[in-house]
Amino acid sequence: MALKALIIGGAGFIGATLLTRLARANIEATIFDKRAPEQSLFPFIEGDVRDADALARAASGHDVIYNLAAEHRDDVRPLSLYYDVNVGGAKNTCMAAERAGISSIVFTSSVAVYGESERKLVESDAHAPVNEYGRTKSLAESVYLEWAAGRADRKLVIVRPAVVFGPANRGNVYSLVSLVASGHFLMVGNGANRKSMAYVENVADFLAQVAGLATGVHVFNYADEPDLTMNELVAFVRQEFGRTPEAPRIPVPLALAIASGTDVVASLLNVRLPISMIRLKKFRANTQVDSTRAIASGFAPQVDLKEGLRRMITPEFKTEGLSIAVTGRRISP
Repeated sequence: MALKALIIGGAGFIGATLLTRLARANIEATIFDKRAPEQSLFPFIEGDVRDADALARAASGHDVIYNLAAEHRDDVRPLSLYYDVNVGGAKNTCMAAERAGISSIVFTSSVAVYGESERKLVESDAHAPVNEYGRTKSLAESVYLEWAAGRADRKLVIVRPAVVFGPANRGNVYSLVSLVASGHFLMVGNGANRKSMAYVENVADFLAQVAGLATGVHVFNYADEPDLTMNELVAFVRQEFGRTPEAPRIPVPLALAIASGTDVVASLLNVRLPISMIRLKKFRANTQVDSTRAIASGFAPQVDLKEGLRRMITPEFKTEGLSIAVTGRRISP
């Protein structure tokens, strides 16, 4: 008999890709989300992870719960939403599992739990998050670990992906590619900091694979190798658009001054602007995690990191990017 999985946040970016992977693994899936997927052959239940009763009803009849739902943007307001969705959602997921008799949970956490570091981080490294997203993901992990400790027959898998990118995603990597395409990108500082990234199809494949792990607690980082410096990443994207590898540069003090000014304007006008102090700090930070444990589990990613970037930079994106370079029209991230 096929396993049945409830996918909280299944209409989202990673969830939509995960569903097809689960089907290949003979796992039946149900989507639980605030919004219906644009296109899906899978059963859909409308609901919010903050609604404990709705989640418990949806969980009935399933064997495993995947929780992919999260508040993750830099500009979420009020800040309490991070706690309501990320931490409260974890508590509700555990309660739903209890009520439905489910002994297996897969949780997509984040490398944000670690904070900043100048070295590659492993799963046993201490948590030192620097923002509310990272703090609430760390707290959510604690909730799940407490649930797992409640009975010996439970299985908990925590996967901490690096920044995830892929076609149709409008996250940080897309924003960077958009800016390079527009011809308005300026490298801040020396660009030597390294970034771990993860292509969405590889992440989904790994999440599908962990459903077969044994009882117990399993924690994994996930990123696709090799980590690129910002110089290497930008040079690759520029070359994909037929440009020279070297990007124009701006001194760090000037960039900080501009970001400080845009933060004031954004606050006064209550708008979102593409440049902010938080985004600038993220851009300049070194973010690397070690995925040795994930690979040692028997997982083999099918898509090379640069090939994943190429798949994101579709011919349509290139055409639009070239149009932007000529007209000056900006892509909205």
